[in-house]
Amino acid sequence: MAKQDWLVTENGNCLGFDSPREWDLLSNTNPYRLYRFLEELEDILNQGEMTNQKEKDLLKSIRRVVRKLILNVYWVTTTIPDPSPQTGTALSLLYDEPGFSLTLQTEIMLSGTTTSIHNHGTWGVVATLGGRQKNSFWKRLPTLEVSDKLQKVGEKILNPGDIISFTSNAIHQVEAIGDEPTFTLNLYGETLSNRFNFDPITYQAHKF
Repeated sequence: MAKQDWLVTENGNCLGFDSPREWDLLSNTNPYRLYRFLEELEDILNQGEMTNQKEKDLLKSIRRVVRKLILNVYWVTTTIPDPSPQTGTALSLLYDEPGFSLTLQTEIMLSGTTTSIHNHGTWGVVATLGGRQKNSFWKRLPTLEVSDKLQKVGEKILNPGDIISFTSNAIHQVEAIGDEPTFTLNLYGETLSNRFNFDPITYQAHKF
């Protein structure tokens, strides 16, 4: 199955794009290191800020360097955390530095595990490395009576090799499906104060 890139917007639209060719992502620097990925990512973010680049265009460049990282740095794709029996999930933080406000981590979700409906309050890129997951997409549909009312827009099943990206206000829910756990590489920008969980019954938004 062909690898695919996806972009989810705040309206719940999931847009598909062709992935770059792997041979175009092979590093000329041998070996390619995590710190080189972080340097390239920082250059993308700085250039985007200087040129006031739209988030969807920024995410195209970020998805590309995430694919480059996965292709060239083997240990990143094998850092699998042990899932908690209580929650069915676990995270492994791959990089953390004071003053460098990005999150890079791997995550595992046991089959049947479902997240809350949430946004991230920042851009995000998630690469599926193993297993399959279903993403459901939502959009805000406020009324005079209910300011945080949501409407489900659609869903997408992601397979190994797929990369999905989210604008800051995109709202989604993730379910691990199939017979094996879902294993992903997650990259997020700086989270501000507008990150929420959404209750689909009461339509209340709660700080994440």
